[in-house]
Amino acid sequence: MDILQQIAFTLVLIIGCYLFYRQARGIYRNIMLGRKEDLTDRPAERWKKMLLIAFGQKKMFKRPIPAIFHFFIYAGFILINIEVLEIVFDGIFGTHRAFSPYLGGIYVAAIGFFELLAVLDITASIVFLSRRWIVRIKRFHAREMVGWPSKDATLILTFEITLMIAILLMNAADAALILKHPEEGHVAGYLVSSLLAPLLVGLSDTALIILERVAWWAHFVGILGFLNYLPKSKHLHIMLAFPNTYFSRLKPQAEFNNMPEITREIKAMMDPNAAYSAPEGDAAPPKFGAKDVYDLSWKNLLDAYSCTECGRCTSSCPANITGKLLSPRKIMMDTRDRLEEVGRNLDQHGPDYRDNKQLLGDYILVEELRACTTCQACVEECPVNINPLDIIVQMRRALIMEDSNSPEEWNLMSSNIENNAAPWQFSQQDRDKWVTELVKN
Repeated sequence: MDILQQIAFTLVLIIGCYLFYRQARGIYRNIMLGRKEDLTDRPAERWKKMLLIAFGQKKMFKRPIPAIFHFFIYAGFILINIEVLEIVFDGIFGTHRAFSPYLGGIYVAAIGFFELLAVLDITASIVFLSRRWIVRIKRFHAREMVGWPSKDATLILTFEITLMIAILLMNAADAALILKHPEEGHVAGYLVSSLLAPLLVGLSDTALIILERVAWWAHFVGILGFLNYLPKSKHLHIMLAFPNTYFSRLKPQAEFNNMPEITREIKAMMDPNAAYSAPEGDAAPPKFGAKDVYDLSWKNLLDAYSCTECGRCTSSCPANITGKLLSPRKIMMDTRDRLEEVGRNLDQHGPDYRDNKQLLGDYILVEELRACTTCQACVEECPVNINPLDIIVQMRRALIMEDSNSPEEWNLMSSNIENNAAPWQFSQQDRDKWVTELVKN
């Protein structure tokens, strides 16, 4: 590789990494627009959860067949890209397979393993494309998946296939050169591409070198392109699944976040004889619940960016199954879209600009929120520990406590609880009458 290639390689690497850094910095800024929330307790439990769920794909295997194919792609992406370290070294210093002389048999075994993973990765990507466009699984064609989300999924799978083919072509060209010049090495390590090499030995040495270089550059530029595509894609979860599972809320799954200010008021109402006072310096909150992304916590916003759009939450949601408007996946997608819009406004107009839009109403409808039964199915199903229900509950809290916007049936139940200490419309003195009537019968 001549000096011009080394310079070109280094420039492309620097530009690609800088562009990704700018996007990553913007995403971090957007996430930090959310309210503060301390999720740093019990670190050992958090590491365990991250290793089991994000790294070990534990929740994916509730549906074992797609989980196996997903694991092929996941393992391929993580492990094959170890080879990128060698590509970067070769590109900067002008070497060719620089690690080979030092690793010996380990290098040969690694290349063979990477090639096997590449074939499995291609196979899994084709299977997923078939599930999406031939089998046409219902959850991949819901209303929120029309347009860009559907194209995004197809594009990323095609991208994955292209990257894997580039690796195999690069190795096959190398293997063909070795077959023509046995003194330069052996092809035992090329587990898959050695089968392709005999098809290429008829090419001249120059043609094989050009093919190897084109495939080498295609893989490298493809990796950088993939890296810069991720922040615009649902596949950002490849990176964010790890922090998102680490910062999971460790309290019992169905336990809601109560507002202490409201809890004190309720206690005082239920027991007027008790004396409840606010802690010193404890001011009333400026808002109840959430109407826009600023009102959500940073963890809610990290959830939104981590969403895989797999639809497992929606396919398990009883409200959605029975035809209601609610889709937990859409809740997360809407939150991310609104956050991206807020981020663009900050970049273009500064921190004081307001576009007179908000998440509640402009993106997520009241009808969607009211359909939720708070059954936790969406939380249980998510493979990366996203919690759509927390966002739903916070927005319903804003509807009721900020806007006094709730169905008449809810108002009646709340009034009964306040006056009768029960959801039913009869006095406390009459609550045990059903026992008397049962005895008479």
